[in-house]
Amino acid sequence: MSQIEFAKPVAAKLGLDPRSVEIVLQLLGEGATIPFIARYRKDKTGGLDELQIQHIEEEAKQQSAFAERKAFIDKAITEQGKMTDALRQKLETAATIAELEDIYLPYKPKRKTKAQTARENGLEPLADLLWQQESADVLAEAGRFLNEQVKTPEEALQGARDIIAERVNEDAAIRAAMRHFFEQQARVVAKVMNDKEAAAAKFKDYFDFSEPVSKIPSHRTLAILRGFMEGFLKMEIAPEEEKALELLESKVIVQHNPAADQVKRAVKDAYRRLLQPSLESEFRLALKTAADEEAINVFAQNLRQLLLSSPLGGKRILAIDPGYRTGCKVVCLDETGALLTTGLIYIHEKNHRLSEAEHIVRGMLHQHRIEAFAVGDGTAGRETERFIKELRTGLPVYLVNEDGASVYSASEIAREEFPDQDITVRGSVSIGRRLMDPLAELVKIDPKSIGVGQYQHDVNQVRLKERLDQTVASCVNAVGVNLNTASKHLLSYVSGIGPSIADNIVRYRSENGRFLSRKDLLKVPRLGARAFEQCAGFLRIKDGSEPLDASAVHPEAYHLVARMAADLNVPVAELIGNEALIRQIVPSKYCDDQVGLLTVQDIIKELRKPGLDPRGAAQSFEFADIFSIEDVREGMIIPGVVTNLTRFGAFVDIGVKQDGLVHVSEMAHHYISDPSEVLQLNQQVTVKVTEVDIPRKRIGLSIRQATEAPAKPKGKAAPKKNQEAPSMNDALSALRKKFGK
Repeated sequence: MSQIEFAKPVAAKLGLDPRSVEIVLQLLGEGATIPFIARYRKDKTGGLDELQIQHIEEEAKQQSAFAERKAFIDKAITEQGKMTDALRQKLETAATIAELEDIYLPYKPKRKTKAQTARENGLEPLADLLWQQESADVLAEAGRFLNEQVKTPEEALQGARDIIAERVNEDAAIRAAMRHFFEQQARVVAKVMNDKEAAAAKFKDYFDFSEPVSKIPSHRTLAILRGFMEGFLKMEIAPEEEKALELLESKVIVQHNPAADQVKRAVKDAYRRLLQPSLESEFRLALKTAADEEAINVFAQNLRQLLLSSPLGGKRILAIDPGYRTGCKVVCLDETGALLTTGLIYIHEKNHRLSEAEHIVRGMLHQHRIEAFAVGDGTAGRETERFIKELRTGLPVYLVNEDGASVYSASEIAREEFPDQDITVRGSVSIGRRLMDPLAELVKIDPKSIGVGQYQHDVNQVRLKERLDQTVASCVNAVGVNLNTASKHLLSYVSGIGPSIADNIVRYRSENGRFLSRKDLLKVPRLGARAFEQCAGFLRIKDGSEPLDASAVHPEAYHLVARMAADLNVPVAELIGNEALIRQIVPSKYCDDQVGLLTVQDIIKELRKPGLDPRGAAQSFEFADIFSIEDVREGMIIPGVVTNLTRFGAFVDIGVKQDGLVHVSEMAHHYISDPSEVLQLNQQVTVKVTEVDIPRKRIGLSIRQATEAPAKPKGKAAPKKNQEAPSMNDALSALRKKFGK
């Protein structure tokens, strides 16, 4: 089933132009990547960005899955010989998966139920009599249905109630009403398991917890679910039972007599035994799905910011992986990140040899013409930074986030790159290369090991990998890749390439020397015209035979630039970067049926600053003169760097082992609901220490209290006082999307 046929419903759902959506789905179906479509097919899509295209792809998949499920249910009911025109009409008008499943529930194959047993015992007519709620003498009616399996009137009535309970549970209208009631009234309740208080200490906040299902934020959902799955917490999702039963009875009970009393007992059983557990499972899954998506979105946003961290660029680096007892591993890297030499210095604890260490470092600086220091920010990082700064070399010193460096150093990738070096050398190289180009180095590490997510091991792993891979690819293609220096791991994320072709590119480069033009890519095995179309614009060749190969201008548009240059009577090379000439270009002059204004404008923008790296330049940072949590005092106002963002706050490195937490309510003098509104990863901030809990190793920080409040505008109401962000409605939105209103 082609996803193009879902263009109209997808467009309606996302509020986009149907024609643009149809084109996107067509391009995706032809194998085009999201970065390529967003960058080089703007005229066709109306300028849709990567996020919009991603939403189109995901929504089309959901629409397709919904259509397949509907077709399956239709076929299953038809094969049972139970399909009617009314039933098919219900299927056709069903708008959510929940509606489909409710319709299918009575026909769905299931294990033998109490109701099925009662029917086999001939009790369905009795259930029908009770359901009508007209009989006054139910015992007499029940006595007419006794047999070898049903010995007493009470057994008969019990069987009839079982049938009625299942009937109530499988009624689509009743389930829809009860689902809506859960959405409005249910609460997530958590309690500690008996005798597990000590073992469950990390879940202490949830020992006696209750919050509306419509308001609980994702991080609390995931925390409770973790405690539940680990056997420390009991978890329930339900409204007040009395109110739920009142609602059910209002849908079913129509009389006040003994038969109605039997139905009322069946309704209560239906709720407790069938409906409530079923809806609880449904809502737990929906809350988990919504919380997963929220956590994955935060992880992806943080990962994007980390991957797009400012690079130092091609500098000669002395990188140090700090350590106490085992010493500090030192490596020197050239401008391309190639390893020049290694060393080991001891500068900490009783085994320090400071004079020797200084001699080794100064010798390396002189011999390899070092231009900057990169120091890992892990154990002993601050102390190592202090030692280097006290050498007063005049060179900049950068503390580099080393999360995941140990994972890289023990990986197959690292062993392949440095087969003759131990893991400490590989870790030091990774630290130095991260300073030079964070993106090129971090793509070698599983994003889950980089340390910018939360609950990443609890969320849907397939979905997490999908989103993180999309994020990495988006960043790589946004920056562009040097075809002659990129590793195969970096190349594998370029649009249209992948691991196999990336390996072929590196092998071809090794055997034939550097690429002189993008056209040479077509000589690489298995890199055909389609792959070339997808990847060429994202690959850069500096000092090649074609000047435009160093830019983001796609080869398919070179003829346009040649026309522009010819109209200005200059060579293409002279037009590139020449603002005076570029100002003379009239974009509309170069538009036709194949090339639109958006593409021409992009070309002109690229000609102004060809191959411009969208990332800024790396900056060094000075922490306060504190090195451990014991040095931190309440009331201190100190500098810090944002290391992680969550929906409830930001973690900030203040130069000690433990990052401090700035709650969302302490970020600004005005109300914010999401930390990303005012902060981003690696941002340098000034914070005030509000709490130091040494036993629990927690530090509370405030940005708001470290800065003066803005002046109050005259004649206007005072700004709203900051407060804790309200619980998010993402779970509720997801429930509505999944189950309908």
